[in-house]
Amino acid sequence: MKEIFEWNRLFFNELPEVFLLEVIFRSTVMFTILLLTLKLAGKRGVKQLSIFETVIVIALGSAAGDPMFYEDVGIVPAAIVFLVIIILYRSVTWLTGKSKKFEEFIEGKTECLINDGKFSISTFKKESLAQDEFFAELRIRSIEHLGQVQHAFIETSGEISVFFYPDEKVKYGLPILPSMFNAKNKFIPTDGIYACSFCGHTQEVKKGTAKCDVCKKEEWVEAINTLRIT
Repeated sequence: MKEIFEWNRLFFNELPEVFLLEVIFRSTVMFTILLLTLKLAGKRGVKQLSIFETVIVIALGSAAGDPMFYEDVGIVPAAIVFLVIIILYRSVTWLTGKSKKFEEFIEGKTECLINDGKFSISTFKKESLAQDEFFAELRIRSIEHLGQVQHAFIETSGEISVFFYPDEKVKYGLPILPSMFNAKNKFIPTDGIYACSFCGHTQEVKKGTAKCDVCKKEEWVEAINTLRIT
């Protein structure tokens, strides 16, 4: 009587057993490529999940899905992929617990985006985070200008954490409402307190043109000190 399943094809796809060693090698290489690719993509590319968690999800999803749909993918090679990924997962987890530098490389570290109501320019250069995107994140939290924000951090998950000044300590800051921020100009119409549109530094500026004391840029927005309404 003919068997219902072709067992050799089902489990091995009629491949030699030595091919399993190749599967182990392929899995290790692809795992490493995934990890480095997502690392380069930045935190915002994998928001909410850490880079390492995203690698595991992608790798396991592919290993589980292919043998379900494609008859030319054997179950045993896919199972070996699972085993290799789990071993790599355990190894990376162990290394992150042993080495702080390795942990920061894999997971990244929390970075300060706003300090004392001004941008941390060096962080923005490192993170794949556009100014418009960041402003949108702040506006969602009912923030009108940077003078309301004492500190803001980008976490390892890509989320933005914000810490506010109490009302009595709110100071003049760079407006982030589109209608106000887009009015930035190099020419200052009247004397007053203005915010640099590049770094958020505020200072008293005379009518005419001026350079920011911090970043030396020349575009300004009239600063405001309104309280945050919640």
